[in-house]
Amino acid sequence: MSTRTLGRLTVSTLRDARGPFMSWETAFPAATPRDWALARARDPRAFGPDGRWMLDFRAFAIRSESEVTLVDVGVGAVGAPAEGWAPVPGALPAVLSAQGIALSDVDTVVLTHLHADHCGWAVTPAGEPLFPNARYVVHRDEMAWVNGAVASYVVKPLRAAGVLSEVGAATVLTALPTGETVTVVPTPGHTPGHQSVIVDGDGAQVMVTGDVLVHAVQLVSPAVEYVYEEDPALARATREDLLARAAATGAELATPHLTEPFVTVR
Repeated sequence: MSTRTLGRLTVSTLRDARGPFMSWETAFPAATPRDWALARARDPRAFGPDGRWMLDFRAFAIRSESEVTLVDVGVGAVGAPAEGWAPVPGALPAVLSAQGIALSDVDTVVLTHLHADHCGWAVTPAGEPLFPNARYVVHRDEMAWVNGAVASYVVKPLRAAGVLSEVGAATVLTALPTGETVTVVPTPGHTPGHQSVIVDGDGAQVMVTGDVLVHAVQLVSPAVEYVYEEDPALARATREDLLARAAATGAELATPHLTEPFVTVR
């Protein structure tokens, strides 16, 4: 487990799973040999011996003395929508328990977007919210876009339970009297309603990126397109803006898929 402390807030990693995905050259066809060399130097364990991309599936817990916020909830249980391609079942409930977080302790679940590997544990296989006391924060553009298995497995039961909280702009989720804040911000492109989470405290900042960047090749060369971006031009502009802001402020990036959960822009 890796943790960052920002005043009275902590940001902790929650690795749900790790496994191989598609060929990295297929996933990022425009990357150059130089891009790959730089990416290997930043994240060598992402490069499997068989030419397949090895990636973590990670969530994050943001904790204060009185609140627990999760950012994304991994691949889910057997039968979840990611089962066809991701290493289901994930370990998130056990990882939370090991960190002393009961499912009922979670106040807020931010879903950066509604791809299956980020929302699988939002509900149980029986269709009940896994976190019984939480509101689930999703961008309204994501709700208008989502369809298929995720819509039926995740969104429909959350809506029926009355726990969805739709946002459409930057929204402060937590503001402590001592000045620390947790803010969800739109970062579209990977999906229409993609959002990230900014944690500020004690003069430091962590940006929980979601899939603004999914591989070290996009960290070292932000213009590189990922084949599963809904709007590649917008995704690139969003990525370049977020990385520029991180470089200017010295913020750390908390990433769901890179081998190291916390990285900096060089």
